[in-house]
Amino acid sequence: MLTRFQSIFKYGLVLSSLLFVGACQQPSEPQLEIEQAELKATLSPEHDFTLMCQNIEKNMAQINDQRTTFALEQINQDLKVCLPLMELAEQKHLMQHSTEMYQRFLNVERSEFQQRAFEQYSLEMAQHPTIQQSHFEQLTSRDQYLLKHKGQAYVELLDLGDGQLHYRRSPEYLARIFAPYLPAPEKTFIENLAEQNAEPVLINNRLQLEAADIAARGLFWEDYLQTYPQSSYTQDAKYLLKQYTYFLFRGTEASPVSADYRDRYSVDTSHLETIIGLSRGQKSTLSAQARLFLEFLDMSPEQRQQALPENYRNRSEAEQILYYAQISPPSQNYEKNCFRDAICL
Repeated sequence: MLTRFQSIFKYGLVLSSLLFVGACQQPSEPQLEIEQAELKATLSPEHDFTLMCQNIEKNMAQINDQRTTFALEQINQDLKVCLPLMELAEQKHLMQHSTEMYQRFLNVERSEFQQRAFEQYSLEMAQHPTIQQSHFEQLTSRDQYLLKHKGQAYVELLDLGDGQLHYRRSPEYLARIFAPYLPAPEKTFIENLAEQNAEPVLINNRLQLEAADIAARGLFWEDYLQTYPQSSYTQDAKYLLKQYTYFLFRGTEASPVSADYRDRYSVDTSHLETIIGLSRGQKSTLSAQARLFLEFLDMSPEQRQQALPENYRNRSEAEQILYYAQISPPSQNYEKNCFRDAICL
C-alpha cells in the first residue's frame, strides 16, 4: 500500500508540474518546448554529428511559418558544423534550401485589413518609438511574433517606400553562415554583395547611393569578372556591372543623372565629378566609357549628328549618349533580384 501511495503521490506531483509548465507557455511560441528538447539532444555528449549532417536537409524542410527563431538558430548552428565537411555542390544545395527555409518561415497570410494594419504599424514604428498596443493587436499573430523577434536569427524588416514592406533574411546570413567555407570566387561574391545590399539601393525607385559609391561598386564587379572569370556567379556579376554602370551614367526614372545631356552643366554635379575622375583611369572599361561620355557632352549638335549612325540621329539624347559611350542598359527581364540578399534570387 505504501508503494502504491508513493506512486500515486509521485504521479500527482509530475502532473501538477506539467500543468504549471503548460500554463507558463507563451501561446505565440508553440514549438518552443519541442525545440528546447531538440537543443538538449544536440548538446548531449552522445550526439552523432555525422547523423546530424545527414539529417540537416530534412530538418531544414521542417521549418515553416509556425516555427520560432529558436529553431532557425539551431539549424544555423548545425550548418556551421556541417558545411566545412561538404563539397561545393552540397554546400550550394543547402544554400538553396536555406533560402527556401527562410521564405517559408517569413511567409505571412493576411487579410486586406491585416495588410493595412501591418503597413500602418510598421510606418508608425519607424517614426515613433512608442506604439499604442491597440495597433499592435490588429496584426496577425505571426506578424506580432516576427516583429517582436526582428533582429534575431537574421530576420529583418525591409522598407522600400510606398508601403512596400517585406520581411527578409539579412544579407549577412550567407556571408556569415556559408561564405567562410566556400571557394574564393563564391566567398568573395557573397561577402561583397552582402555588404552592398545591407541597406536598400533603391527606395521609391530613387537611388540611395552617392555617385562615388556607385562607381566603386561598378569597378568592383568589373575587377571581379577579370579575377574570377570561371565563377559560378559570372552571369550575376555581369548583370550587377551593367546595372551599376547604368546607375552612374543614366540613373533611374525617379532620379535621372540628366534631363537632356546637352552639355556638362546639365549633368548632376556629383555624378559629373565622379565620371571625370573615372575618365582619368587607364585600364578600366568604366574609365573608357567615362571618357566617351564626356566627349559626347562636349560635342555640338552638328558634331553629334556626324558621330552617330543614321538610325540614332532622331533618338533621345539619353539613348544617343549611351550608344556613343558604349553603355548597354541592363536587361529588364533578368530573372533574378540582385538587390535583396547576398546572392541574386
